[in-house]
Amino acid sequence: MRRLVRVIALLLLAFAVLLTAAPAASAHETEQPYVYTFVGEDSIDGRVEFAIGDVAEVLDLDLSGSDVEIEAELRDNAADLRAYAAEHLTIGTGGQDWPLTFGSVDLFREAPGKLAFAVVQYDADVAGAVVPAELEIAFDPFFDEVRGRDGLLLITGGYTAGDYDRDKELLVTYTPGNRDQAVDLGERGQWENFTASITLGIDHIKTGPDHILFVLALLLPSVLVFSAGWKPVDGFGSALWRVLKIATFFTIAHSITFTLAGMGWLPTPPSKIVETIIAASIAAAALHNLKPIFPNREWSLSFAFGLFHGMGFASLVSDLDVSRSSQMISLLGRNVGIEIGQVVVILLLFPGLFLLRRTPAYPPFLAIASVGLAALATLWSIERIFETDLGTDGIVEGFASVPTGYWIALAFTAIAGGVYLASQRNDQLAEMAASKG
Repeated sequence: MRRLVRVIALLLLAFAVLLTAAPAASAHETEQPYVYTFVGEDSIDGRVEFAIGDVAEVLDLDLSGSDVEIEAELRDNAADLRAYAAEHLTIGTGGQDWPLTFGSVDLFREAPGKLAFAVVQYDADVAGAVVPAELEIAFDPFFDEVRGRDGLLLITGGYTAGDYDRDKELLVTYTPGNRDQAVDLGERGQWENFTASITLGIDHIKTGPDHILFVLALLLPSVLVFSAGWKPVDGFGSALWRVLKIATFFTIAHSITFTLAGMGWLPTPPSKIVETIIAASIAAAALHNLKPIFPNREWSLSFAFGLFHGMGFASLVSDLDVSRSSQMISLLGRNVGIEIGQVVVILLLFPGLFLLRRTPAYPPFLAIASVGLAALATLWSIERIFETDLGTDGIVEGFASVPTGYWIALAFTAIAGGVYLASQRNDQLAEMAASKG
């Protein structure tokens, strides 16, 4: 217990140092494309924001110089940027799209080290008519060119017909499977913002392999009890309880930090630091499987590192140019979506792990999987510290993406069932130990 207290105290001290050293995040922290829309009674205008990494890749531009050079390159290719924006954003009503005029092209980067974005202004020609309460807006930049890309629409304005006013803000999500949205300015409210954010939370699990791998590292020993070595837990209920306890403490921890950060009471460290710690947490959890520091108390690791994961989640919406209340609704919705995705991951992998736990194959499987996770997470940490690309994302996306991950989980369960039956037939099943977790 003293060792546990000392480790948690050190983690909290490191946490405090990071917070005092880091400014609050307020810039666009993710590469997700945004479209901001200001709605007046008889006008619509706004801007789109594209991460320059996506722009460079898709439009084949050299955006690797200084900000002055990058902005000059963007403006030299402004016609291509406007044309691309026009192809991937439409606004209209009743099945009719209004003409959009795309104007100035600028570079936005809040501070050195922050992500940079190409910003394109636009105006919609509503033909002098009063803007109706129902709009049809489609938005899908980079969805087809960049794996896992989704988008976000943020609507504000002075629309007064019906129930929409200057204090109302709407968040609308776009995914590759949902590129067209009908927006009701009169009825759509925070509940719709909440449900839309759930979609983004689930999508974060689909496209955020770091979270999946962290859950996997904690999941591997959940079907075991440590007693002079790992032994299979006795019974499905006991094993499932260990999994739920680990997941619950992780949820509690990251809910604390994302809520505090969302309320503005907790500064968010730079994403580089947070992402490096998240990668390190995967390595620590994986190495713990080989030489447990807190045997049968994996929930404590889950809680400690969940604090940092929560700050990573908070950065997803800390950059939105909307009110604090709308940010909080979005945070809450994304957190619910993340938990739904997390439960799906657990349900997919747990049956196979449970079947395999008593077989002679599980000890080497645990060791090899843990070493592999630790090595991958170490490479991830190096990438994020030195801002380089070692190709780890491509490796992980090869098996953790949807739907590939589903098929792998199904195959793993089938193989585990076969190994279990063979071990049972050969009288090779290990003895079970009572759970201490």
